[in-house]
Amino acid sequence: MSEGDRRETGGLPKIGVGAVIWRGDECLLIRRAKPPLAGAWSIPGGHQELGETVMAALLREVREETALDVTVLGLIDVVDAILRDEEGRLSFHYTLIDFSARWIGGTATAGGDAADLRWVDLANLHGFDLLPDTRRIIEQSARQHGPLAKA
Repeated sequence: MSEGDRRETGGLPKIGVGAVIWRGDECLLIRRAKPPLAGAWSIPGGHQELGETVMAALLREVREETALDVTVLGLIDVVDAILRDEEGRLSFHYTLIDFSARWIGGTATAGGDAADLRWVDLANLHGFDLLPDTRRIIEQSARQHGPLAKA
């Protein structure tokens, strides 16, 4: 890792959490308001804070970005998100812990790092420019805990 890489990332990967939230056959997508990937569609989530458990971070981030109450159904996967700039230098390195969740209350309202949000039927995911890992995580969640789990 170069000196520039250490300076930009703080020398360590950051821990992030994400939730594929189901309401019936629909999952919730958010449009990111801030870098990295500002403007991109993704799943709700964010950074784990020092002294915070992974579950507490997940529930806090979901509440901040969506105003929803959820129940966590289970772990989907752990993903390394390593982003580089145009010169190939490391910009961001996140270890993302993604969970399936089910909506139990509240009205979805974009807040925090979310500029917009939408409930989307699994069949309509193709209409959103999702990163390949994000699409894979949503589809895996659907098989484990969402509409495809019923089949």
